[in-house]
Amino acid sequence: MFHTARHTMATTIALSNGMPMESLAKLLGHKNVRTTQLYARITDTKLNADMESLEEKLADFQL
Repeated sequence: MFHTARHTMATTIALSNGMPMESLAKLLGHKNVRTTQLYARITDTKLNADMESLEEKLADFQL
C-alpha cells in the first residue's frame, strides 16, 4: 500500500503540478534521480502541459 501511495504522490500530485524531478527525488529521499523515475511517470497530460508552456515561452521570446 505504501508503495502505491509513493507512485500516486510522485506522479499525480508532484509532477503533474510542476514539481521538478530533482526536487521530488530529494523529497522522496533518493540519492539518484533514476530511482525517482521508477516512482514517477510522465503522463501524456503532463507532457502536453509542458509542451504548451514551452510554446508560450517561445512565443514571448520571439516578440
